[in-house]
Amino acid sequence: MTVYQPTLKQLQYLVSLHEHGHFGRAADASFVSQSTLSAGLRDLEALLGVTLVERTKRAVRFTPLGNAVVEKAHRILRETEELSDLIQSSGKPLAGELRMSVIPTIAPFLLPRMLPRLRRERPNLKLFLREEPSAAAIESLHHGRADCVLLALPYATGEVEKETIELDAFFVAFPKDDPRNIPAEIEPELIDEHRLLMLEDGHCLKDHALAACNRPELRASATMIGTSLHTLVQMVDNGLGLTMLPEMALDAGILNGTNVVAKPLHSPNANREIALVWRRNSPRSDEFRMLADELRAG
Repeated sequence: MTVYQPTLKQLQYLVSLHEHGHFGRAADASFVSQSTLSAGLRDLEALLGVTLVERTKRAVRFTPLGNAVVEKAHRILRETEELSDLIQSSGKPLAGELRMSVIPTIAPFLLPRMLPRLRRERPNLKLFLREEPSAAAIESLHHGRADCVLLALPYATGEVEKETIELDAFFVAFPKDDPRNIPAEIEPELIDEHRLLMLEDGHCLKDHALAACNRPELRASATMIGTSLHTLVQMVDNGLGLTMLPEMALDAGILNGTNVVAKPLHSPNANREIALVWRRNSPRSDEFRMLADELRAG
């Protein structure tokens, strides 16, 4: 009896459609035409003799079997990536392609500092960067779309290994002409919950900053409105309130050209852990530890 095996390309098309929920967007993400992706999935269903995707004019729905196949396809594609990693790791370390996801509250502040040195020291490294929130970055890691992730801890990462890059302290930022007598360090009790501006949900920095204050009422009262740290700074500069910023953003000059000042938050664990994480037992673990050393040196 002949056993027909799906191709990796067909499985990639299926996973992409499941992720994007739309044939056109899945095709764009796969760098093929929509007709090529559709034909590949039809061939896959014909090969297996089952229906994986229910197609209507308004929606794409996966059958229960289709969802199960997608879950298995993720594992197959991830193991294929690890096979490639194993072969690549046998050559020169930190050379060739490496895909790294970075969260938005780190990327614009840390990357400009470390990338020039990394390019000088590792000219054969082709680093593909992708900026995405923590949840999406960890999903990319475990689904094989990213080789490693630069993010802030604590955060639920699943089974990973990590290397700490640095501890990033929190500061309280407020208008320079604030009428109150501001001390050199800000106690959490001094933060006015009715004036506090924070990033919108989905940014782990908000959770880290609020946890450092250990004031549950701040979470309930803070205005979750900013889409980026730069937006928050502009709002503070316009007298709309105060916010909390990580030290790396201050070091990168985020307050330059504004009338905003920042004082350190005086609280136990008033920082976030910046770390490089990768899938546990990855054959490139030694490379990622070397990369972490490079990031620390930068």
